[in-house]
Amino acid sequence: MADSDLSIFTIAADHSFVDSLAARLLAETDDDPLRLADTTLLLPTRRACRALSEAFLRLRDGEPLVLPAMRALGDTDEEGLALEEAPGLDLAELPPAMPDSRRVMALAERIIKYRADLLDTPEYVSLPEQSLLLAAELARFLDQVQTERLSFAGLDALVPDELAIHWQETLAFLREFTEYWPDEVEEMGFLEPVMRRNRLLEAKVRQWKQQPPAGDIVAAGSTGSIPATADLLKVIAGLPRGRVVLPGLDIHSDDENWKAIEDDPTHPQFAMAQLLRRFGVSRSDVRRWETRDTVQKPVNKASPRARLILEAMRPARTTTAWQSLKGFETASLEGLSLLECANETEEAGVIALILRSGLETEGKTGALVTGDRRLARRVAAALKRWNIEIDDSAGVPLSETPPAVFMRLVAEMIAEGFGPVALLGFGKHPLAAAGYEPARFRSLMRALDKNLLRGPRPAPGIAGLRAVLAGRDGKALSKSAKADFVELFDRLEHRTTAMLALGDGEVSLSALVDAHIEVCEALAESAGDPGAERLWAGENGEALALFFADLRDSADAFSDLAPAHYPAMLEVLLGRSVVRPRFGKHPRLNIWGPLEARMQRADCLIVGGLNESNWPRDPAPDPWLSRPMRKSFGLPAPEQRIGLSAHDFTQALAGPEVILTRARKADGAPTVPTRWLSRLQSVLHAAGHADGLAVPHRWIEWQRALVRPGSPEPTLPPAPVPPLSARPKQLSVTRIETWMRDPYSIYARHILDLRKLDPLAADPGSAERGIIIHAALDRFMRLHPEKLPSDALSALLAIGEGIFGEELARPAVGAFWWPRFRRIAEWFIDLEGRRRDGIQGSVTESKGSIVLDTKAGPFELTALADRIDRLNDGALEVIDYKTGAVPSEKEVRLGFAPQLSLEAVIAERSGFAGLDGASVQALSYWRLTGGDPAGEVKSISKDMEALAAEALKGLQELVDRFSDPGTAYAAIPAPAHRPRYNDYAHLERILEWSGGAGD
Repeated sequence: MADSDLSIFTIAADHSFVDSLAARLLAETDDDPLRLADTTLLLPTRRACRALSEAFLRLRDGEPLVLPAMRALGDTDEEGLALEEAPGLDLAELPPAMPDSRRVMALAERIIKYRADLLDTPEYVSLPEQSLLLAAELARFLDQVQTERLSFAGLDALVPDELAIHWQETLAFLREFTEYWPDEVEEMGFLEPVMRRNRLLEAKVRQWKQQPPAGDIVAAGSTGSIPATADLLKVIAGLPRGRVVLPGLDIHSDDENWKAIEDDPTHPQFAMAQLLRRFGVSRSDVRRWETRDTVQKPVNKASPRARLILEAMRPARTTTAWQSLKGFETASLEGLSLLECANETEEAGVIALILRSGLETEGKTGALVTGDRRLARRVAAALKRWNIEIDDSAGVPLSETPPAVFMRLVAEMIAEGFGPVALLGFGKHPLAAAGYEPARFRSLMRALDKNLLRGPRPAPGIAGLRAVLAGRDGKALSKSAKADFVELFDRLEHRTTAMLALGDGEVSLSALVDAHIEVCEALAESAGDPGAERLWAGENGEALALFFADLRDSADAFSDLAPAHYPAMLEVLLGRSVVRPRFGKHPRLNIWGPLEARMQRADCLIVGGLNESNWPRDPAPDPWLSRPMRKSFGLPAPEQRIGLSAHDFTQALAGPEVILTRARKADGAPTVPTRWLSRLQSVLHAAGHADGLAVPHRWIEWQRALVRPGSPEPTLPPAPVPPLSARPKQLSVTRIETWMRDPYSIYARHILDLRKLDPLAADPGSAERGIIIHAALDRFMRLHPEKLPSDALSALLAIGEGIFGEELARPAVGAFWWPRFRRIAEWFIDLEGRRRDGIQGSVTESKGSIVLDTKAGPFELTALADRIDRLNDGALEVIDYKTGAVPSEKEVRLGFAPQLSLEAVIAERSGFAGLDGASVQALSYWRLTGGDPAGEVKSISKDMEALAAEALKGLQELVDRFSDPGTAYAAIPAPAHRPRYNDYAHLERILEWSGGAGD
């Protein structure tokens, strides 16, 4: 048969592909419900098969029908191809495809071994997760080579001397690896997945060439971008009862434009142009797939929408035709509109609103087409506002399903030695129970979070948690609470024994997997349900069970590894599997990827995420071959993927009602519209449509109205008025400053007893640094109260080293804090050497207090003075060590920084232990930063008597004012003097009232 006799058809992009395909096949059977059973349909994907099944039932109004056999070329197997004995292929001896987990782990093992040999270090340790990621890219490279039917011998044509050194090393690995890898796969009893697919397709080609099938064969929807598939399509097109139906072939462009298309890999029609060239046919040999809807329309004239798309997608070298472009019919823009949203969140909300509105019309269907997975997830989440679960064709990565997240958290908790963050991550998961009722277990974890896990990280393991518990006194934790925690730790330790027993050394992956499963089932067990039933239940649990069964079977492909690397390795492998729910989704709404949308049609189609890097997707960087290397080797250019993506875009664009959407900003950065959207706008402007695509503002306005809060009442600063009996009768001098600057903080801290929780696994912060420096100087002064030793600096550094203790092992402490402390020590010793002759003695870290008589009764003022020196004349100097900001003299005199002034009052009244009262001559702030300069003294010595008296008077007035039951504890009464640090700002709602017309 001549190539011109091939049976090749096309369905125009502005027709529903599956409906047109089904309509003609039904018409050919004269509505005989049994005649289709003799037909076999080959479609690109399983989802396309399902869509075509629904189209048959839709066109038959649900009447009984024997459907044709439908096979997915994208999921090639013996059953899918219905292979009989084919020449040159014994199905009984055909090895199975290599499982993905085994393949990736085996490739990672080869990478690790080669790297170790290259470095000539047998003990070389490579992070398994990094090797797995690199192996996944190597698997993709192998698939590309095998898909294009290239020989690895072509690697020898690449000239190493022309490459950078790292590419030379990569090429050396590939040459060595590809020599033995095929033999290793064969020894393991498998075939590479693409190689197996190729052999099956090639066998089918040979079989049908020698013995054509008796029934009708229709291959529809494929563009033949895979060479083996293209060969099969050519055979089908030449069969007596075979037909190939192409999606949206351009049969209207002139010859000049088509020649340009054949040389432009980024053009939507490039793949089909290459397919026709492979077939040896021209476009004139391709016939239109006639249905009752198309038979009355002129064959040689494109529809208005199709003409617009063809012009917008012209190859670059023929775009000069736009200069003489005439206006398009209004019909080309009917049902086509553009929405440009402010950001991704607004775009997702608008799309969800449009889809939801479509449900108001009975039977109307809607779909979002996008390759942006973040946008798809946002839309699915936004639809839950109306309790709508939408079907997403891409599914959900297995690693993100609840049971998989639980198993990942368990692995991380063990690897992290029950560190606070990992422990709470596990403990707050719904599947975590450890034999308790789930609600009881979560209650215990919340109590554990509050009472034991805050602050510095405990020592590793359950033993570290027990040590923290043992250090809590009875005031901090009751006996019953301690008993609850002891029981909790016992259960956690008992149920994780299988993994803890493996230790820190390297063990086999199979042992790790078995122990991990045992531990997860034990930790998922509740008081009423076995752990296995809770963990493996439902679609997600079933998919996870299959994954671990495959992982356990493939574990021998990977060498032993330390348990610490297991969580990251598990995350990489889990991320390669996808779960697609089988039911429970909305029947009229869908989210499709571009490939799935090619053959389907919805009444309202939203094409979303139309920004560069989304449409088309940016080519992934190839760590194995550079672009010139790929070209020399014979691999297709990345631009060819752009052409396939462009074809999917044009197929979607031809729908009856299409709404294009994009976000002007993504992650806070401006975006660039996809090149195809820019082309559309350019063509419309050239044709005289100055406004371009229609912009229906109402959707954006409605979405903003939906999320816009109502007009709130003016918010006033909080001003609680607690009863006198609840008001504090004792405060420290530092709290007096807070009382003046922010009374609400005193209310929250001393009346409501609200305290800020320390961070989890907290690194030492500025507060801890100040405590350490204060402690070091205090101990030095106590050890050397009179004369400085000859080695004073060494003595102070030794004290500091002891107080820093284990903290010096932290990189930040050793690199930044300790050098600063050394400079502070040098400055302090120098200053102290000059001061000692002028003072009689010093007291440090001294507690003091006085009692004031107030309207509401006695009020105690307390203090802990950093240092008070008695000068040679008997007067006192009150000193405060400051590792942070120092208050200005103005703040001190105005009373907004009364700490030292009030300490002076206590000192004059003999309120400090071990210090007789005397007049205070000076107040000094010693600023200790360790910078340049390392230290600085700021003193106030003028009018000290008046300053102390004023401070005491101000305190008395403050206490008397808050002794009035009508005085409120207001938030930030003087904004200009707000506190530098405020743990209660969120409770005060400062951002709500500070910028408005509230107070």
